[in-house]
Amino acid sequence: MQILMTFGLFVITAIAEIVGCYLPYLWLKKSASAWVLLPAAASLVLFAWLLTLHPTSAGRVYAAYGGVYVSVALLWLWVVDGVRPTLTDIVGVGVCLVGMTIIIVGSRYT
Repeated sequence: MQILMTFGLFVITAIAEIVGCYLPYLWLKKSASAWVLLPAAASLVLFAWLLTLHPTSAGRVYAAYGGVYVSVALLWLWVVDGVRPTLTDIVGVGVCLVGMTIIIVGSRYT
C-alpha cells in the first residue's frame, strides 16, 4: 500500500512539474498571455513542496521520481500534444519504471 501511495505522489508531483513548465512554453512559443506565468509559478512551487513529502532521502526520491516523470511526460505527449508514443517510448517507460521500482523497493532492504 505504501508503494502505491508513493507512486501516486510521484504522479501528482510530475503533473505539477510538467504544468509549471508547459505554461511558460505556451507563453514563449504559442503566444499565450503572460498571465499563464502566475499559475506556472504556483505549479512549480507545488512541485517543490510535493517533493518534500516523500519519506526517504532527497537523492533517492529524485532518482526514483525520474522514472515516473518520464512516464507522465509521455502520457502528456499523447493526451495534451496529440502525439502517440512509439513502441520505443513505451519500452523506455517500462525500463524507467523498473529502475524506479528497484530504487524504491531496494532501499527498504539496505
